[in-house]
Amino acid sequence: MTRTITTACLCVLIAGGLARAQVVTVTADVALVNGAKKSKPRAAGNVVLWLTPVESTPLSVFPTPRTPLRLVQKNKSFEPHVLVVPVGSVVEFPNRDPFFHNVFSLFEGKRFDLGLYEAGSTRNVVFDKPGVSYIFCNIHSEMSAVVIAVSSPYYAISDLRGRVIIPGVPPGRYTLRIWYEEALPEELNSLTREVSISEGASSLGAMRLPATNAPPSHQNMYGRDYPPPLPDSPSYERH
Repeated sequence: MTRTITTACLCVLIAGGLARAQVVTVTADVALVNGAKKSKPRAAGNVVLWLTPVESTPLSVFPTPRTPLRLVQKNKSFEPHVLVVPVGSVVEFPNRDPFFHNVFSLFEGKRFDLGLYEAGSTRNVVFDKPGVSYIFCNIHSEMSAVVIAVSSPYYAISDLRGRVIIPGVPPGRYTLRIWYEEALPEELNSLTREVSISEGASSLGAMRLPATNAPPSHQNMYGRDYPPPLPDSPSYERH
């Protein structure tokens, strides 16, 4: 009986070791430059990388996030500024400011208008197809965010040093895609390529990404320029 239990435990340990060996952590380092080859790299946060299987690469089983996916409205800004979600995800848009917001997106990804909603309330959006959604507030022109819905569980956002870490990737062939808010679409498309991931080749190496200094401009949801700012309602600070 003891030998049987010992053998069973050993099998479990071996199986666990094999399962761990079937996935790798993919890394990359991104540097943002201003187009010129000799320009100095900038802080490289909020660059998104994701890997889409080219063939029948087995997908890892990822646990459901412990906390809901949220794009919080606070201090007249969205937090976080960039959010990556798997296709089909529900994203919450809670208003934590003491005044109204009107969140909308009319661009490539998910098109929606959440209407005017008050402090303390929340609206939800299902991102049901892949794409990049540029998100704004129809009242406050300074508010902007981006939600990127991807058809893959293998994605990550770079830190300020440009370091990207994508855990739990099974070996196989993938299409690598990159997104950055200040890069031109044609430059991003030129960086799309097929990569092979294995235990011996899990680094995507260093990448130089040309980027401008200006975020994309936008108009309100009616395609017009924003009017001059007015005091926020129902409450605002008096000076």
